[in-house]
Amino acid sequence: MPRRLMMFVLVVLALAVGLTAQTGPLLRFGVVTDIHYADIDTSGARTYRESDGKLAECVRVMNESGVDFLVELGDFKDQDKTPQEARTLAFLQKIEGVLAAFKGPRFHVIGNHDTDSISKAQFLSVVENTGITPNATRYTFVRRGIRFVALDASYKSDGSDYDRGNFDWGDSNIDAPQLAWLSRTLAASREPVIVMVHQQLDGTGAYYVKNAAEVRAALEASGKVIGVLQGHRHEGGYSGINGIPYFTFRGLIEGAGPNNNAFGIVEVHPDLSVWITGYQRGESRGFRAGTADELLHQKQAQ
Repeated sequence: MPRRLMMFVLVVLALAVGLTAQTGPLLRFGVVTDIHYADIDTSGARTYRESDGKLAECVRVMNESGVDFLVELGDFKDQDKTPQEARTLAFLQKIEGVLAAFKGPRFHVIGNHDTDSISKAQFLSVVENTGITPNATRYTFVRRGIRFVALDASYKSDGSDYDRGNFDWGDSNIDAPQLAWLSRTLAASREPVIVMVHQQLDGTGAYYVKNAAEVRAALEASGKVIGVLQGHRHEGGYSGINGIPYFTFRGLIEGAGPNNNAFGIVEVHPDLSVWITGYQRGESRGFRAGTADELLHQKQAQ
């Protein structure tokens, strides 16, 4: 190849690589939810004993994809029909061992079944939330210019914890101290925010957080939320409310065989658009918050 032509080709390649670097995602992370692992018989479409194998596939894909971290959005374990504490903790220890094969930071969001017959302290003593204060059920961290806020909606209407049988899956709430913490955290954030929660915030009914409207008001008032990632409702779903996208991931537990697995990789792009690639039964979808342009303008002015 003539020298001039070779130089031209190298310049074109360099420009192409630079363009890819500029248009590639800010970060990529994995999400899986509603694993419900337990060594118990199948009930309906819930194949409890298969969940460890399905999660192992998820972890393998995440390791091969080189995602920045992996989030589990709640209902990590389940229990016997007549709960036995030692067995419940053994289910939790086994499934955490599967997740621990992920070669990177991992995070858990509290789900209703995680504390149906054990305490939150017991749950958190087994699992790892990388770099998070021990025993924190609500927490925040920043990765590559994006702030993540994990909420704990496993509180009853009277403000009490789901704890060792004090449990009603249809009565889920963000308690008052946590709601105040959320507002403070959002106000103080200099970064765009992604919120993670198990129970849903985008509606009313048994599957939804009872004071979801108050929570949404705090999210909307901040002008900083670019997406809410949820679990709990195993069929998944999507909605947009006042400019904020709410994406519900499909539950891993539903259906027999590896083809009935479900998990996803989330990409956040420089324009603050979000793209979710679903694996197996997982849904793929892109979205962009209504405040994305204003957030980018604020970031450039900082």
